[in-house]
Order: sequence, then structure tokens, then C-alpha cells
Amino acid sequence: MAIFIFIAVFMVVLIANFASSEVAASSVVVVGSSNPKEEGNKLVMVQEEEDMDGGFSSLDGMLQWAIGHSDPGVLKERSEVAQRMSPEELNKRQTELKELMEKLKMPSDAQLMLIAVNDLNNSSLPLEHHLRALEELLVLVEHIDNAIDLQKLGGFSILVRILNHSEPEIRTAAAWVLGKASQNNPIVQKQVLELGALTVLMKMMKSHTTEEAVKALFAISALIRNNMNGRSLFYQEAGDTMLQEVLSNSNLDIRLHKKSLFLIADLAESQLENENTAEVSFFSNRLLLKAIVDSMASSDLDLTEKALYAIKNILLLRSTEVQLFKDFCKLNEVLERTRQQLNDHSEEYAMDVESLRKEVNLTFLQKLNEVTQSAL
Repeated sequence: MAIFIFIAVFMVVLIANFASSEVAASSVVVVGSSNPKEEGNKLVMVQEEEDMDGGFSSLDGMLQWAIGHSDPGVLKERSEVAQRMSPEELNKRQTELKELMEKLKMPSDAQLMLIAVNDLNNSSLPLEHHLRALEELLVLVEHIDNAIDLQKLGGFSILVRILNHSEPEIRTAAAWVLGKASQNNPIVQKQVLELGALTVLMKMMKSHTTEEAVKALFAISALIRNNMNGRSLFYQEAGDTMLQEVLSNSNLDIRLHKKSLFLIADLAESQLENENTAEVSFFSNRLLLKAIVDSMASSDLDLTEKALYAIKNILLLRSTEVQLFKDFCKLNEVLERTRQQLNDHSEEYAMDVESLRKEVNLTFLQKLNEVTQSAL
């Protein structure tokens, strides 16, 4: 903190001295002037601002931060001392300030990513170093441009490779980074898919480590969302079976159930939005459909809601076999039981879920009626 107080004080003094000299030379008010001619002369350090792009975006940014985080009394006292400095002393301090700023300069995001990638690629480093590198990448790739640049550094190839690492912590973190980088980023989605990441991530879903499976499913969803090629590959890799096995296993973490239902609802919605594309067998897998319907029996309202959304979107598809929902999945019976369960809840959220249940029930009955009418 003392360093930044010194910087703040020194910059204030420099600005004040600069303003005084300008007033003496041309009788022009520099600081706070509304005259357009003086806009370029507000700060003595402005010419050097371009060269100091470290942890602060500019010297002005550092000045504002330092003043805001300094004790006013201390700042005033040191300012008075600094104002008594001779021109020679001020020049010396200015040189010291430049040197200090160079030391404080932080590496760019690209440099930080390169360091992390090199660490991951160095098998001689301990596990802690690799985990730290993955944690840094997790933060850096949230910026879309950084995520795209990571491919240029060879980062995605390394991340996909370490999805097969012997340590579950490393696999989990790598999946998380890939998922973060792929979110709403079609360029990265394409790059990661081409590296074969989806197949590996789907295998990771069978992990006995809950966090690994959760992060793998997160990455899968991020890779294929709003990506037609990704969805096609997911269907080819028997994604329906993978999700059905998750939903049918009551021993798995509920987060996996919720993420699976959310993904199914999203896939059905994508199919609805692309009506010209061929219907896929994914949505006619009776075991998957039954697992979705059975999820409504949960006492967790959020899980029930996600199951209802998935069913609603699937029912809206042209190819949906509504009779399958009635005869095999017993949807009408489950909807009634769900209604009774929701009546036992008094919170407002339960009322919202009940509204969705009614909507699903209406869609289901309309579909059944259409089938009956067409059979006549």
C-alpha cells in the first residue's frame, strides 16, 4: 500500500507543478479548464501512459485507485513533503516512478496462457503446478477472444490429451476449462470437436468421481449447444443411451440428473427450431422417455420442472410417438401424481411448476386427440 500512496502523492505533485508552470508560461488554466485547447495538457504523464499497461489500464487508473484506497491524512502529509522538493529531486523521483511501474507491469493474457500451456505440457512438474495452470486457464478463457487464442498456443490439443490423465483432478479441471472455452463460442466448439474431445468426455461420464462426471457433462453441453455438427456427433455416439443411464440411476448426484434434463430440453428445442432437418431417433428412445417421465416423481421441484420442460419440448416435435408416452411411460398417470404432490407445497415456486404441468398435460391431450382423429 505504501508504494501506491507514494505513487499517488508523487503524481498529484507532478500534476500540480505542471499546472503551475503552465499558468506561469501562458496564463492558461490547465487543471479543470473547459477550454478545448487545453484538453491535451491536463496531465504531465500523459505521454508516458501508452508505455505503462501493467496491472492498471493507465496511470490515471492507478492514481484514482491509490487515492481512493489511501488515508486522507497520510496522503495530505506526504503531499506537503513532496511539494517542497526541488526540480532535481522531482526529476529523480520521476525516474524512480518509471522504474517502479516497469516492475509492476503484469504480463498480458496471451503471455499468461502461454505460461499455463507450457506448464501443462511439462510432465516433470508436480501435480500442483498443473492444477494451478488449469485454474488460471479457467479464468482466462472466459473472455471469448482469449478462448480463441488458446488454440493458436496449442492449448486445446493439450487439454484434450490430458482428459486421459491418470489423476481425476486433472481430468476434471481440463473438462471444466474446455466447457468454459466452448460456451457460446462456435469457433472454439469446432476446434475442440475436431480434436475428438466429445467422445472422451462421454466416456468420462462413467467416472466414479462425481465432480469428474459433472464437469464432463458440463463440457458436453457447452460443446453441442447451438452447434449442429456437435449435436449430430452426440447422436452418433449414442448420447441418448448415456443420458438414459444417468436418469435411471437414482444413486447419482442430482446435479447430473438436472443437467441431463436441461440438455434434453435444449436438444428438443434445437430440433424444433430446425424443422427442415431430419428427425432423429434420439427422441423415440422409449427407455430415455420413460426415465424423463419418471424424473417428475422427485421431491425436488427444480428437477420436476426440468423434466416437465423436456417433456413439453419433445411433445411438440412432429415425430413424437404420443402413444408411447401414454402406454409405455404412463405419462397421464405420472402427471396426475405430480399434481397431487404439488398441491402439498405452499410456496409460489410450486404454483409455477403446476402451471407448467398443466401446459404439458394440455399438449399431451391435444396430441392424443390428433392421433385419434387421424385414425378415424
